[in-house]
Amino acid sequence: MKLLVVEDNRKLAENIKAGFETHNYFVDLAFTGEDGLELAQVVDYDAIILDILLPDLSGFEFCAALRQEKATPILMLTALGDIENKLKGFSVGADDYLPKPFDFRELLARVEALIRRQQPLKREVLTYKGLVMDLKKREVHIEDKPIKLSAREFGIMELFVRFPGVVFSREQIINKVWESHYEPKSNIVDVYILYLRNKLKPFGYDVFIETVARIGYRLKRLDGEDYAER
Repeated sequence: MKLLVVEDNRKLAENIKAGFETHNYFVDLAFTGEDGLELAQVVDYDAIILDILLPDLSGFEFCAALRQEKATPILMLTALGDIENKLKGFSVGADDYLPKPFDFRELLARVEALIRRQQPLKREVLTYKGLVMDLKKREVHIEDKPIKLSAREFGIMELFVRFPGVVFSREQIINKVWESHYEPKSNIVDVYILYLRNKLKPFGYDVFIETVARIGYRLKRLDGEDYAER
């Protein structure tokens, strides 16, 4: 899962980022409303945590502008906890509102609830041939034997298993799995595909990740069987 935190208090933003990363989230930070809006417009985030009192574009203005283009879940996290500001936040498109100070456990629970509501049909277990991915436990098994994947390896594999046969460009994989600061021309995707293939090779599954020349990668579609969650 990929989050954007828009918060001008750098220490607080870094603490939020660290907290979510311990739960296998990828987190981008923006310290101004303008920078945050630019990221939110070009990157597909699963949710956005948004302060209101930002140095340039306010959280209210950010939310109203983004709602012209996207329905990304937004949780407003702010010291403005009075009812009038809460109502204003909801009126411009916020999905949830949490006043400061806050307990991180509540923030985590609220963000997870927002994401669940956006993805009500997604199953927690995906399968492909003898490979089983438990999305909640972040575990992968092939023929009942565990495989230890890093967070990014897991993210790439999840993308492939959800959409077997679909070709993903390197830029698409970066946007789905990595933080936004990586350039599409970077070879970081190729490096992690190599890591992933090496971990799948003992089981003979490395051959299922196919390279599509000048485009990107895909997981081989096994016709006639419904291996992945639809």
